[in-house]
Amino acid sequence: MSEFYDARDTRDPAAREGDLFARLPGVIEAALRAPGWQKHLGHVDPAGVTGRAALARLPVLRKSDLPRLQKESPPFGGFLPDGTHGLPHLFTSPGPIYEPEGAGADPWRAARGLHAIGLRPGDVVLNTFSYHLTPGGFIMDSGARALGCSVIPAGPGNTEAQLDLIETLRPVAYAGTPDFLKILLDAAAEKGRDASSITKAVVSGAAFPKSLQAELASRGVVARQAYATADIGFIAYETPAGEGMVVNEDVILEIVGPDGLPVAPGEVGEIVVTTLEPRHPVIRLALGDLTAALLAPSPCGRTASRIKGWMGRADQTTKVKGMFVRPEQVAEIARRHPEVGKARLVVRRAGESDAMTLNAEAAQATPALKQALEESVRAVLKLRGEVALVAPGSLPDDGKVIADERPVG
Repeated sequence: MSEFYDARDTRDPAAREGDLFARLPGVIEAALRAPGWQKHLGHVDPAGVTGRAALARLPVLRKSDLPRLQKESPPFGGFLPDGTHGLPHLFTSPGPIYEPEGAGADPWRAARGLHAIGLRPGDVVLNTFSYHLTPGGFIMDSGARALGCSVIPAGPGNTEAQLDLIETLRPVAYAGTPDFLKILLDAAAEKGRDASSITKAVVSGAAFPKSLQAELASRGVVARQAYATADIGFIAYETPAGEGMVVNEDVILEIVGPDGLPVAPGEVGEIVVTTLEPRHPVIRLALGDLTAALLAPSPCGRTASRIKGWMGRADQTTKVKGMFVRPEQVAEIARRHPEVGKARLVVRRAGESDAMTLNAEAAQATPALKQALEESVRAVLKLRGEVALVAPGSLPDDGKVIADERPVG
């Protein structure tokens, strides 16, 4: 198989741009059959949206608003033109946000990115993304199978069973968070288990600092990142060039300022994505993630535009161990405990893993309250975290509910 997935990887950039915007009016026309899109977009002539300037005049839809909009008009906020008929899977992610899966063999557009990352037909892939409720496992699974790989649907956790799978089925590739890959390799080394079959990995859903990249490489694993979301699937991906991420085909990516207008080339801004699936149209969805464009063509030969990768959050929503954590969830934890005043979630790196601590102001710092808060953290965030009870008035009065103190890059 070629180093490129198909001829679209290397087509003329102007031809790609022309194709994207020739298809966009039909997608907007389909979207306007849905009451949610009608209300959001207002009076727009789809035939006139044939370039980036016209697209930038449409309103941004913020991902952080989806939980409210979907609650007001369940289950999908009125954003599906033809309802759920024929859509194979329906998911929920923290927020909660409900997501449909499109039809077809590769509905999340993952196969192209997995090929660029290094997977090839015949590879056996250990997929440790969750298959339970959220679409992460299905995104990687469908893309790998469309590429011609065999997939072990392992899901996260259960390290001992994972090591059994690795020794028996000998996967050459891993898909999951970088943190869990290190956990598996550490456990294999400690227990004398053979995980040497894994030589390549596609990682996503958590920070991947250079220190962890170097450590995995020293163990013989070439790991590259995918930038994907539950709403859209694969948006961008790393290539062997190792310089930024290539934007996926069939995705229109903008980088905008707080006003929703594109920033100057090379400036940092928020990622806004439009896709071209009429059954599930996504038009100017602001994801809350920051990046900047890389202006030169990729040395790998792919001609799509490139971004630097994830550069932080435009809002306080953050991702911990592959799960989004939102300010309203922190507020819900505090609401459950009247003894608590202000609460602030601090996210850090502990070694090569994400760690979080809920700092909660309480006049009476009792062990029972601490335990109850820890249980609420697990229930609301679906993650484990420490709890620190602090004196009333000791937390900063700066409006921050989530403080992400992890280094970028």
